Amino acid sequence: MATRRELSLALLCVCLAACALAPGPADASKMVGVYELRKGDFSVRLTNWGARVMSVVLPDRKGNLADVVLGRDTVAEYVNDTSYFGPITGRIAQRVARGRFVLDGKVYHMHRNDGRNTIHGGDRGFSRSIWTVKEYVAGGESPHMTFYYRSFDGEQGLPGNVDAYVTYRVSGAYTLGVHMNATALDRATPVGLLLHVYWNLGGEGSGDVLGHTLRIRASRHAVLDDELLPSSGRVEPVAGTPLDFRAPAAIGSRIRRVVVMGGRAVGYDTNYVVDGEGMRPVAQARDPASGRALELWANQPTLQLYTGNSLNRTAGKGGRVYDRYAGFCLETMGYVDAVNHPEFPSLTLRPGQVYRHDMLYKFSF
Repeated sequence: MATRRELSLALLCVCLAACALAPGPADASKMVGVYELRKGDFSVRLTNWGARVMSVVLPDRKGNLADVVLGRDTVAEYVNDTSYFGPITGRIAQRVARGRFVLDGKVYHMHRNDGRNTIHGGDRGFSRSIWTVKEYVAGGESPHMTFYYRSFDGEQGLPGNVDAYVTYRVSGAYTLGVHMNATALDRATPVGLLLHVYWNLGGEGSGDVLGHTLRIRASRHAVLDDELLPSSGRVEPVAGTPLDFRAPAAIGSRIRRVVVMGGRAVGYDTNYVVDGEGMRPVAQARDPASGRALELWANQPTLQLYTGNSLNRTAGKGGRVYDRYAGFCLETMGYVDAVNHPEFPSLTLRPGQVYRHDMLYKFSF
């Protein structure tokens, strides 16, 4: 017999499939839709289901257009997605050990959806919610879109009401800005969001990304255990390890030496401590075959590099399938499991305080 949650998801899938998926008016409607930001031959498709990036299309060095984001064709196909193709995740992104933490002397328990732990906000985090469209400007000099979500007191076991916004903005030549902010309204609560996009600069479905070159401006990493948690609280140098991307190197050049999850996966799922502070360059990636490149700027302290280690004949766009290493994620964020590590910068907001997370993707070819 189907559970209540399974029936709810099935009903939601039917509702999403019935929604009009053409770009809609710039109003506060919560009907699920797909929206496009376009400037010349650079376009970005978004949906308010999870405030998600569905596609980014740009030319290669020969002028050939391709979508460089892994994902699905329709919003309905994202409902049961467990790979986190393109959404904003939160209220606490990444992992929380045992789905619990203590704040102001009180123990809070979150829904555990990653074995013994919680990942990306729990069973119904920000990525599995309908955001409100607050503003939509499809074209012009600065196409942009703002989504809003009210996270309610007790959602996924978390305290207090939170107002969250994310704005996607196309500016300049082939530049996408992502600007997140969240305000604690009435109680202290942890907040830490991230954008979980899988990139393949050769074009989604074009093969693996092992030949992409990558540079990460980080000289240290947080040591993660077999559950990809920083249980020791240690931060160590990347020098002399296969995690060192301070100089550009192919993603696949040392990947076979990176074993995670107690030997159950081979590949990067690594939390880097980014050098410097404030808005600064974090990472650069380039596909030698197409010439496409991206440069990522952000204002967060860490970066999670994930190389799609768990993709396995995963359904993608246009009937294609994604296997391991079909894409890579560059997730700027706070420290993993910071709610359980006082030695890491705090994620806690007091009432009236605002969380701000800014990212800038600069594409070239």
